Amino acid sequence: MNKVQYFNLEKIGSSSLGFITVAENLKNIPFEIKRVYWTYYTPQDIMRGGHAHKNLEQIIFAVSGMIEFNIEDKEGNKKTFILDNPSQGLYIPKLIWRDIKFSHNAVLLCLASQFYDENDYFRDYADFKDY
Repeated sequence: MNKVQYFNLEKIGSSSLGFITVAENLKNIPFEIKRVYWTYYTPQDIMRGGHAHKNLEQIIFAVSGMIEFNIEDKEGNKKTFILDNPSQGLYIPKLIWRDIKFSHNAVLLCLASQFYDENDYFRDYADFKDY
């Protein structure tokens, strides 16, 4: 996978009993999961993200609420993705700038291909574009 795209996982269950969605390392996730994190209690009027990664791949889910991703690749192509279904994620490969807006009480869950490494981040947009 080399472009930002929606990523669907199977929703198992029923409306009468509830649902479960399962992510399995290298089975239905296209990379080895090295880190899992979640963000929550993010105020609606805050824009998060504002970065890109040199090597990291991610699949991100809104397990609650709605999360809007405004993404841009190195060539300047821009697109908006909305996550509002816990069984649908967003695959984000390396070298994609993202800005993220959360709805009230949204919870973001991220499956990441690498351990945290500050040196993998572009936090300055100009540095990202010049890379």
